[in-house]
Amino acid sequence: MAQPDTKKIFFENLSGAGKAIAVLTSGGDAQGMNAAVRAVVRMGLYVGAKVYFIHEGYQGMVDGGENIKEATWESVSSMLQVGGTVIGSARCKEFRSHEGRLKAAHNLVQQGITNLCVIGGDGSLTGANLFREEWSGLLGELVDQGLIEADAVQKYSALHIVGMVGSIDNDFCGTDMTIGTDSALHRIIEVVDAIMTTAQSHQRTFVLEVMGRHCGYLALVSALACGADWVLIPEMPPEDGWEDKMCQKLSANRAGMKRLNIIIVAEGAIDRNNKSITTDLIKNLVVKCLGFDTRVTILGHVQRGGTPSAFDRILASRMGVEAVLALLETTANTPACVVSLCGNQSVRLPLMECVQMTQEVQKAMDEKRFEEAVKLRGRSFENNLKTYKLLAHRKPESELPTSNFNVAVLNVGAPAAGMNAAVRSAVRVGISEGHKMFAVSDGFEGFYKGQIKEIKWADVGGWTGQGGSLLGTKRTLPAKHVDKIAEQMRMHNINALLVVGGFEAFLSLLELLTARGKYDEFCVPMVMVPATVSNNVPGSDLSIGADTALNAITTTCDRIKQSASGTKRRVFIIETMGGYCGYLASVGGLAAGADAAYIYEEPFDIRDLQANVEHLTEKMKTSIQRGLVLRNENSNENYTTDFIYQLYSEEGKGVFDSRKNVLGHMQQGGAPSPFDRNFGTKISAKAMQWVTKKLTETFRQGRVFANTEDSCCLLGMRRRALVFQPVVQLKEHTDFVHRIPKEQWWLKLRPLMKILAKYKTSYDVSDSGQLEHVVRNRPKESDASVAM
Repeated sequence: MAQPDTKKIFFENLSGAGKAIAVLTSGGDAQGMNAAVRAVVRMGLYVGAKVYFIHEGYQGMVDGGENIKEATWESVSSMLQVGGTVIGSARCKEFRSHEGRLKAAHNLVQQGITNLCVIGGDGSLTGANLFREEWSGLLGELVDQGLIEADAVQKYSALHIVGMVGSIDNDFCGTDMTIGTDSALHRIIEVVDAIMTTAQSHQRTFVLEVMGRHCGYLALVSALACGADWVLIPEMPPEDGWEDKMCQKLSANRAGMKRLNIIIVAEGAIDRNNKSITTDLIKNLVVKCLGFDTRVTILGHVQRGGTPSAFDRILASRMGVEAVLALLETTANTPACVVSLCGNQSVRLPLMECVQMTQEVQKAMDEKRFEEAVKLRGRSFENNLKTYKLLAHRKPESELPTSNFNVAVLNVGAPAAGMNAAVRSAVRVGISEGHKMFAVSDGFEGFYKGQIKEIKWADVGGWTGQGGSLLGTKRTLPAKHVDKIAEQMRMHNINALLVVGGFEAFLSLLELLTARGKYDEFCVPMVMVPATVSNNVPGSDLSIGADTALNAITTTCDRIKQSASGTKRRVFIIETMGGYCGYLASVGGLAAGADAAYIYEEPFDIRDLQANVEHLTEKMKTSIQRGLVLRNENSNENYTTDFIYQLYSEEGKGVFDSRKNVLGHMQQGGAPSPFDRNFGTKISAKAMQWVTKKLTETFRQGRVFANTEDSCCLLGMRRRALVFQPVVQLKEHTDFVHRIPKEQWWLKLRPLMKILAKYKTSYDVSDSGQLEHVVRNRPKESDASVAM
């Protein structure tokens, strides 16, 4: 669906002139804060406003002086990849007092600042809102004390506040992800993956403590992403007698030939009586009851440190730009808001509604209303918990429903990190729903050759962290072999298909849909889960594997740029994968701080290349030492990577030299990122539940017969939700020649990359967030979560 082109703002007529915006980071630091600061500064300058740093958070605002400095374009160069916050953060007791806020107001008025962008947690944002409410009264006091002129009260009559949530705990209601959470998950999963190898060698049990004093998000998602045996979180304490259940689970896993156990504990984990559950308590319990060799690892501040992930850089950059737009649109009557993420969509929510909801979670936990606490955390948290329980704890055979349905799972197309997590999820959910699950090796090539075997619960243990495709995958399409595939479907009595793959998987489902006219064997429910690094599948904003590829690109670009530090000025030309889809080049460019990204979807000619060279030359003369240019592999058949490299080398003579690098298949390899593990797990579980529903609906007179369009679907992320779409309806939205969707949401991020690279360009704000209200999720009896 084409977006209405109603609201475009241009460099010449933006309304930031005469405004002063200050940005500060407060409370605990989080990876990605620097990316947010950079975006606020550069977007602020782009719209013609003055932008100020407030160093050391609210303490710097109270102390004033050198702590409040005007920012320039160059002052935020080379900070995108840096963890923590370079402008400093501090907890400030003085700002909690009226006298402290009076000093802060005086310091802001002296600089003419009436727009504040606060990056922090709920405490920092609550403080900012109180400051805003007291503002006019504070100015009145300053006039009475003779510290400011009387006309300043009118001139600076309103203080506008926009917040961005920077917190690794992801404990703020109203947003699916806070800045820093994804990077913290990267640190945790890196440690868990490393621990698993040593634990397996010695048949050990490891108890890991992760951060989360009041919120179990990090513990829950890392448990989901690594397939942990047990997880303990404050929102959902275990039922009384959990100790015996946990030991039984660990013992059963060892009996099933598993050589290690992983238990993940949030630092705020409690039991039903609000008594703390510590790592030492668990270790002693396991040693006493089972005699297992057990070790404790407390991750601590490792989780806060390190380089921000690609996801956090993109999130923070999008939120930073959104925050400036929100400040431009505020009036005296607009409530303070936070910019946040819902699904894949930017939203603005009233700050105090979010804070109140966050406080309600803690109140519900204190009052032992745990099911309600989980609901109040939001749909993302609730879905994670439900999925973890579904996959980690196998029901006894006697409790499983008996469906007598056979479901086949296969991978089609190129390998993508996260495919194995998706297959594991499908297999275990399928078994939980009472189906017999079959694994097909090597895609449709293996299907027609009969490489099909039953796959059990334990067979997929440890698959979440494995890269590539353990089932094997090929690009072979089924059309040439439909007769043999139909025969195999008949021989194994396959009642449904779940296909995990990229564009080839989409084409395969279209071919099988056509074959229904000739073969009844294909009149069964079929669903596709998108998995490709190229992110080029129609019907889904995101594909499994794309996040891992983005992180590979971002990390490599960081290293490549660092290789030129201390040398003469240099520009790097980097070629990315993606076929004709420019997602990796564009979004990777945004995450790595590229100056340009050449893609097929946005045609370019020699004049554009020349303009880019001139732009970089100008920047090199005045400020930056290193430039970064990304090129999608099929962006233009004539303007190749070699051509662009030679052009930049020739035109940049005397100012900079050039180097080129083709990233190749390193973008496809490696262990899946936490996002891809989690996304693959959840989307595949949902797909399997849809299969069960369709099997029940289409089972008539002793057989499954599904021949309607809506029985052959693709499950994709569309803006804010996961949506099932009949593949036949997606045909009109697909460019089959170039294997890309006709409409691609991420193209709207390209002007953002250009703005942050100092280009004068138009920026489409038709898709920017509008002020909404927080949706309150109250638990119903039917879907209240059951404690582990």
